Amino acid sequence: MAELIYGAGLRVHECVTLRVKDVDFGSRTLSIRNSKGSKDRRTLLPEGLVSPLQQHLLRVATLHGNDLARGGGLAPISDALARKYPSASASFPWQYVFPSASLRPWGNSGRLVRWHTSDSTVQRAFKQAVARAEIPKHASVHRLRHSFATHLLATGMDIRTIQLLLGDRSLQTTMIYTHVLEAMRKVMSPFDALSG
Repeated sequence: MAELIYGAGLRVHECVTLRVKDVDFGSRTLSIRNSKGSKDRRTLLPEGLVSPLQQHLLRVATLHGNDLARGGGLAPISDALARKYPSASASFPWQYVFPSASLRPWGNSGRLVRWHTSDSTVQRAFKQAVARAEIPKHASVHRLRHSFATHLLATGMDIRTIQLLLGDRSLQTTMIYTHVLEAMRKVMSPFDALSG
């Protein structure tokens, strides 16, 4: 999940709520639905994550098949979608890419559904990884999204494209990355000035 957050510039909640149908291996894209500000967007799926993600989805498919055999196997969807597409909730494309470890009753029906994994699960694992790596400063999983933008800028990607990939409503939000990068390019450390 952390690799996907960095590689595609996702927010944590966007990552955990991805559904199988939102992953397009052919075009190497991810469709982000109902994101911040209730907007949809597309972003890139890194080539290096295609094979690991395909392997992961095979495990998710097995889990889904087992759930169906036990009378579960549903993914929560809106009432409107459930009326329009009655079998969608049980179909594999509607399952979450990163499903919860447990099944839970859904609404008044009591039918068992498998929600997505929790945002805190990813955040906790990332915090533990930072501690194990002995990184001596604060680093949250959201920092991966910032790194995605900063690294794209460093390669010369235009700010408007980065804004579209990130799904930032305002260009001003995305411009924060350019100010940081440009400021760092213009500043020379006093240590380097003295030794130069």
